[in-house]
Amino acid sequence: MGKRLLEQKQRIDRERLYPPREAIELLKALDGAKFDESFEVHVHLNVDPRKADQLVRGTMMLPNGTGKSQRVAVFAVGEKAAEAEQAGADVVGAEDLASRVQNENFMDFDVAVATPDQMATVGRLGQILGPRGLMPNPKSGTVTMDVGRAVEEIKRGKIEYRVDRYGIIHGIIGKKSFDTDSLVQNYFALRDELVRARPAAVKGRYVKSITVTTTMGPSVKVDPAVERE
Repeated sequence: MGKRLLEQKQRIDRERLYPPREAIELLKALDGAKFDESFEVHVHLNVDPRKADQLVRGTMMLPNGTGKSQRVAVFAVGEKAAEAEQAGADVVGAEDLASRVQNENFMDFDVAVATPDQMATVGRLGQILGPRGLMPNPKSGTVTMDVGRAVEEIKRGKIEYRVDRYGIIHGIIGKKSFDTDSLVQNYFALRDELVRARPAAVKGRYVKSITVTTTMGPSVKVDPAVERE
C-alpha cells in the first residue's frame, strides 16, 4: 500500500457510516491521482445471484452522466446502419465488423448494440464478447431496432448494472471533477433504482452495505438509510 493511500485511510473513520454527501465531500478533498478519477459506488445486496428470481439487472440514465465517453459499436445493415451512424456510433458494420472482431481482435468499443436480425452473426462472437460483458442483450436495450435511440442514450450516460456472483452491484457515478451536487444526485439515482429493482423473492433487509470510493482512493462506508436531501 502506497504512503499516500495509507495516510488517506487514516483520515477516514472505518467504523462510521457516513451520509452520502459527507462521504463524497471527504473523497473529493483528498489528494488524488494525476488523472480525473472515477467515483465508484459498490452496493452489497442481500440476494443470491445463483437463483433466477433474485438476479438484479437493468439499465438507467444517470441525471448527470458518468463523465466517461463511451465508444459504441453497432451491428446493423441498410437504413439501420445509417441511423446508427447519424446518432454518433463510433463503428458500424455487420459481417465485416464481426470478422474484424473475430480475426483481427478488434475491440475498440465499450458497448455493442445490434439489431435483432444481426444476432445470428453476433452470436458467433459470444466467446469473445461475453467474458468482456459486451454481448448485446434485449434486457439491457442493446438488441433493438431503435439503434439511433440506443446509441444516443449510451452517449448521454446510460449505464447497465448487474449483480455479481457475490451479490454486489458496481457502478460509476461520475468523475472527481464533478461538483458535489452532481455526484450526490447520481448516487441517489443509482441507489433508488436498485431499491426499485428489488426482487419480490428477497426477504428481510435488502441493502446490506454501500461504499463509495475513487479509482485510486480509499473506500468510505455510506449509511444506506439516508434519504435524498
